[in-house]
Amino acid sequence: MTEVSASILTVEKDNATQMFYDLEVAKINYFHIDVMDGKFVERDTTSTMKDYALTISHISNLGLDVHLMVENVEEFMDEYLMLEPEILTFHIEATKTEERTKNIIEQIKDNGTRVGISISPDTDLEKIKPYLSQIHMVLVMTVVPGKGGQKLIPETLDKVRELKNYIDENGLDIDIEVDGGINKETAELAKEAGANILVAGNYLITAENLKEAVQSLK
Repeated sequence: MTEVSASILTVEKDNATQMFYDLEVAKINYFHIDVMDGKFVERDTTSTMKDYALTISHISNLGLDVHLMVENVEEFMDEYLMLEPEILTFHIEATKTEERTKNIIEQIKDNGTRVGISISPDTDLEKIKPYLSQIHMVLVMTVVPGKGGQKLIPETLDKVRELKNYIDENGLDIDIEVDGGINKETAELAKEAGANILVAGNYLITAENLKEAVQSLK
């Protein structure tokens, strides 16, 4: 079954609490928290996302799907693990070494949190294959990380297909999440390629009917 993770990156502060409530009522599965440090990507959302995550943790029963687009993974990992997220995802491009990557995976799992590794459009899938047996999810970026409102890069779905084939051939139990440019039309393409968790931001936030928008993705 397809799940929907709502990116709250473009939610206005004045309307945030109401929007979080509306998204939950519309039957999303997770709140997607895009943590950007202004270094790994140009934008800095650290303050806003922490405020939003804290608010959600107090008013919602839905899990946090935390996506760390940061260089200092360990610092932000510790900060967000205190909120007991459903899943915490970091970028393979940020960790750089095998030892560091494995240590981060183990620390997240020791906290009882599911682990995700994210891969950017220009990064080869081979970079994450050594870790697939140790994690719960792969987040395939279908746009360049760091900006909202981009169009899905069609070639990234080839990476989803390759990943899905590898998972099936090796008998792995891993979710595939896609993030970037997801709407009713691209959701179908992503699902056909093998994704089962869809991150959607603008498509949901600007929808006239949130429930219908969520259902159109599912």
